[in-house]
Amino acid sequence: MTKTRIVILGGGPAGVGAAWRLVKQGKAEEVTVLEQHDDVGGNAGSFELAGMQVDYGSHRLHPACDPKILNDLCELLGEDLLDRPRHGRIRLQGRWIHFPIKPQDLMFRLPASFGAGVALDAVSKFISRRSNRNGNGHETFASVLEKGLGSTICRAFYFPYAEKIWGLPPEDLSATQAHRRVSAGSLGKMARKIVSVVPGFKTPGAGRFFYPRKGYGQISQAIARAASDGGADIRLGSTVRRIRLGDKPVVEFEKNGSVETIEADHVWSTIPITVLAKVAEPAGTEVIKASESTSYRAMVLIYLVLEQSQWTPYDAHYFPEADIKLTRLSEPKNYGDSAEPKDRTVLCGELPCMVNDEIWNASDDELAGIVSESLAKCGLPIRSKILQVATKRLPFAYPIYREGYERHFEIQDEWAASLDRVLTFGRQGLFAHDNTHHALAMSYGAVDCLSDSGDFDKSRWLEYRAEFAKHVVED
Repeated sequence: MTKTRIVILGGGPAGVGAAWRLVKQGKAEEVTVLEQHDDVGGNAGSFELAGMQVDYGSHRLHPACDPKILNDLCELLGEDLLDRPRHGRIRLQGRWIHFPIKPQDLMFRLPASFGAGVALDAVSKFISRRSNRNGNGHETFASVLEKGLGSTICRAFYFPYAEKIWGLPPEDLSATQAHRRVSAGSLGKMARKIVSVVPGFKTPGAGRFFYPRKGYGQISQAIARAASDGGADIRLGSTVRRIRLGDKPVVEFEKNGSVETIEADHVWSTIPITVLAKVAEPAGTEVIKASESTSYRAMVLIYLVLEQSQWTPYDAHYFPEADIKLTRLSEPKNYGDSAEPKDRTVLCGELPCMVNDEIWNASDDELAGIVSESLAKCGLPIRSKILQVATKRLPFAYPIYREGYERHFEIQDEWAASLDRVLTFGRQGLFAHDNTHHALAMSYGAVDCLSDSGDFDKSRWLEYRAEFAKHVVED
């Protein structure tokens, strides 16, 4: 056993995943995880509401998960990791189509003008091979998607949805947003996705997902439990206040109103890189300015407890249309396989916003009104009694890839990489949109780079970083 001491900042999937791998492989004598909330999981966590486990929005474990990681999760969760069919729907041009998209929906549910527009876009692309870049050849989120998918799909779905989620016109978003956030970025890829769920052509895992019986947070909870059983010290309710850099970094954190310190051989940070720049001393003026120019989209989640067993059979509803304020609404009971409790269900509405804007500061009653109004506009009025309203606010829901963000992130990333014995990774640490399985892959990679003697292989880590840059979010 080595005498390496590692402090991990943040108890989301990346943080607890790294802790578990460290103790499992015996690469550290002391592993401490500092998590500011009262449970692990971060944005991928769960909590109890009205006798049900609900998530912080809509989450799934995708079959694209690395087989090694998926096998580990199957061992940890056993029969609690359910294999479930996807059954959502999208409201498009006033009509509902199934998600994942089915060919019959495209043919019979959407207006004929939509299908004609898509067909014309495909023919135009094939004939002219025209570029949809702007005048100076510079690509943006809008130009990349319009070039790959055509104007019909982009202007009916991707563009208004993007503006609702990130709060910016698609022309103001970086091309990186399109490459990293849209898995079906061309008509060919979209066609393959549609065909992949057709019987006779179905690919393994298509139209399905994995989901824990006790809510999505059970993934992080199971990993954290295994880490604790292996000797890791997971300290909840612990907020990092400062990291003093030197021969051995010292982490100051606040717990129950008192300040404590831990000296470590390595500090592994999964907290937002903008927060790391503020707590690690000294960061420098340029890094602080870059962190202030790096922004995240916040999210308010509105939970309505309804006096009925099930609201609809769908797990999630997507609302790209600009006149509907919600972006997505999920019904947690439909993600698992339990009908309990029989006398109530929960709806979770998602409202992207910015911290301290009108939505962020709205009351629970006002937010519940927005959900009800949005659903009524879609022909889905809530007819049963609302037993309870609860809200959750996520200040770091989505990184905003504004045009030119790359330089601001690069300054922070280069600074973090220059710090001795400090590593930043995970969804928040690398300012990425990644799924849970991507975050876990980062934690596995970090542990792989640590030798049994406690030395961190930075060259090997750069190779992993190149792989992480290829991650594309699964829808």
